[in-house]
Amino acid sequence: MFSLYKKELQSFFFSPFAYVLTALFMFIFSLAFALQIGNLDSNTLKFSFPNIFYNNFFYFIFIIPILTMRSFADERRGGTEVLLISSPLSVFKIVMAKFFAIATVFLFMLAFSLFFPIVTAINGEVMWSSLICAYIGFYFWGLACIALGMLLSSLTEYAIIAAILGEIIMEGLLFLDNFALTSLVAAYPALDSIVKWFSLQHRFYYFAQGMFRLEDLIFFLSAIAVVLAWTTIAIEKRRWSRA
Repeated sequence: MFSLYKKELQSFFFSPFAYVLTALFMFIFSLAFALQIGNLDSNTLKFSFPNIFYNNFFYFIFIIPILTMRSFADERRGGTEVLLISSPLSVFKIVMAKFFAIATVFLFMLAFSLFFPIVTAINGEVMWSSLICAYIGFYFWGLACIALGMLLSSLTEYAIIAAILGEIIMEGLLFLDNFALTSLVAAYPALDSIVKWFSLQHRFYYFAQGMFRLEDLIFFLSAIAVVLAWTTIAIEKRRWSRA
């Protein structure tokens, strides 16, 4: 499993792919950082790094499907999937190796963004407890989206289709927050609870406020586990059909 994990990491870092996506992530973060500083005025009490994540989900979400689109689609299109699934590794280990590799790349991207709070801390004050919670919440949000992107990649042999479907579905998940604010949902408390329960952005909101809630962490871990299980089942089914 570790050998496949290492191979997947090399496919990212021995090519411009990971660095281009990291540069894109840093561009979005830098732009949001500059805009938030530019909007500071005498009525602003404090600068909030968690708000950069929360207010820019729409832009950050474009990166995840691009990161995951090749995970299985390229294997099918290139004809290497047969060799992969016929290897001594179980399908579960294959899925986990690819997941951990992409999760490592995502962590690499997040690590670069620490440049901004470090510089801010040198020249001012940073609420590190709130910031750490925001990073943890954003990372688990990203892991849930990575698992979903891998599932979509396992269902098609065209990476671009996996990316487009990922964008559509993930933007649809973001729409849940806006849908929860409508009068239709407000009129039905039960519906409001269901919509908010499934909203990834709503779950991240508490992390952004510096509140580390166990139920939100369990939700993200459960969502990741369920989607990865679906990915394993989809590939296992194809493995047996080939046999």
